[in-house]
Amino acid sequence: MSQTWYSDAPPDETQIGLAAALRILCRGGAVILVILAGLFCLFSLRLFENVFRGAHPAGSRKTVQIVCRIALRLMGLRVRRHGKAMTGKGVMVANHSSWLDIFVLNAAAPVTFVSKSEVGSWPGIGWLAKATGTVFIDRDPRQAVTQNALFQDHLHKGTQLLFFPEGTSTDGLQVLAFKTTLFQSLVTSPERETLALQPMSVAYHAPKGKDPRFYGWWGDMPFGPHLLKILGADRHGSVDVQLHPPLTIGACANRKELAQASEARVRTGHASFTRDARPRGSADHSL
Repeated sequence: MSQTWYSDAPPDETQIGLAAALRILCRGGAVILVILAGLFCLFSLRLFENVFRGAHPAGSRKTVQIVCRIALRLMGLRVRRHGKAMTGKGVMVANHSSWLDIFVLNAAAPVTFVSKSEVGSWPGIGWLAKATGTVFIDRDPRQAVTQNALFQDHLHKGTQLLFFPEGTSTDGLQVLAFKTTLFQSLVTSPERETLALQPMSVAYHAPKGKDPRFYGWWGDMPFGPHLLKILGADRHGSVDVQLHPPLTIGACANRKELAQASEARVRTGHASFTRDARPRGSADHSL
């Protein structure tokens, strides 16, 4: 693995004592109950909406958004949203730091994630991803035509897709160069003149006194220990989500130009939250 991280080794995992174990049981149990209740509502809504209104309706996405907001509150992680989610057809892109991004970005805007096919086989996360309508893609270049057709179908239906152009998660302290592959489906879309792309910057702030990479989940870090660390923490930090003004896809000549324009905005937003010493209470919304 190339050394693109803040340092070679991940943060040391704290030992789980009795107090942490009790927090894990309480928080974990509450989050599971909320997710199960949300899935019941989601499947019921989907059954109704697929019959009367077609696939990917707003009602079921709003349900996922509400569940994610409650789950984050139960975990103790405060989310601050800056800016407004775009309306109409288009795509959102964001930097990627952790599995927590699934909850954080769903809480910030009603979106449908695009993820690599391997995620569907991950324990827990993969099952939830499938249940919430994640669009899975194969990174095999030979599947490019099929992938493009899948994107076009969702865009035509008005699904607001969200993908991570970095192609991997990071330690949360940086933004990696955006890969341009998935942008190709946007610039070649027959509807490109009416499509928009909204960049989103996500910046995690570790609990006071903790490693600044506390929420980062990258490389070969196992999911289980990281989940337990989050659930068992005696205190939590916060996360800022900046929804930048949408870009007009038709105004960009090619996928490289579109990727560079969105990357620049994501980098600027991320840097403003990780370097700026302004008070954290200046957000538009606290979710």
